[in-house]
Amino acid sequence: MDHTLREWIRLGEKCGLAQAALDAQAKETRMDRTHIRQVMLAHWHDMQSAIRTGLEPGLRSVSGLSGGQAVKLLNRMQEGKSLCGTLLGKAEAYALATAECNACMGKIVAAPTAGACGILPGLLQALAEERNFQEDALVDALFVAAAVGESIASQASISGAEGGCQAECGSAAAMAAAAMVFLEGGTPQQSADAAAFTIMNLLGLVCDPAGGLVEVPCVYRNVGAVGVAITSADMALAGIDCPIDPDEVILAMKEVGDALPASLRETGEGGCAACPSIRCRLKL
Repeated sequence: MDHTLREWIRLGEKCGLAQAALDAQAKETRMDRTHIRQVMLAHWHDMQSAIRTGLEPGLRSVSGLSGGQAVKLLNRMQEGKSLCGTLLGKAEAYALATAECNACMGKIVAAPTAGACGILPGLLQALAEERNFQEDALVDALFVAAAVGESIASQASISGAEGGCQAECGSAAAMAAAAMVFLEGGTPQQSADAAAFTIMNLLGLVCDPAGGLVEVPCVYRNVGAVGVAITSADMALAGIDCPIDPDEVILAMKEVGDALPASLRETGEGGCAACPSIRCRLKL
């Protein structure tokens, strides 16, 4: 099942992006559509569970670098002090919570990878609370996200080792932006434009995990990427057309990823991973 965004748009204009993705999955797996939706709903429940786990104040990773930080963001938002307001404030906290759950060896849903697991769940949970979206709509949004992720994976990469963090957090944020546009009643073209805007803004993001752990700077990039996703969705919903074809943006991401040196592709040899302070904390 390999589709360009252009093909997804064409299919989505006939029956909607969510239905098109569901139909494609049913055709490829030969599974009943009702069963496929139930599986996706179970994924959504696992995402919510990861958020709850990540918000536990006493959570700590083995390295001591992660855990207990997401609840600080949530507390600041609940106290009315967040500079970002409630939607982005919640999304930041939930994204970090999911990423910290992963770093602490909890159960997460790779969306599309473990390193970028917090972006999509964080944004959808925040939207569900702020806009009162029900589970059926959120499951549909996950199918839209899956369609965008499939297009990126088939044309470029979702692997940090292959394409840098742009391929992980960039792809996750693009998926989330497209899903948000869908939930807000946008067109398939607007979902694709939102995904393209997101990738454009995260193009060149390197993969540089300190000590080879999916913690620093990974968990904090999940937080930053939710902001990019929201602003990208806002641009598309405002009627701003992406000036570059969305599929070409994906191909540009692949080209940039291929050009990254090995030290910036998950080897832990460059970027933030090479900073003396974090190496000292990890006793490297």
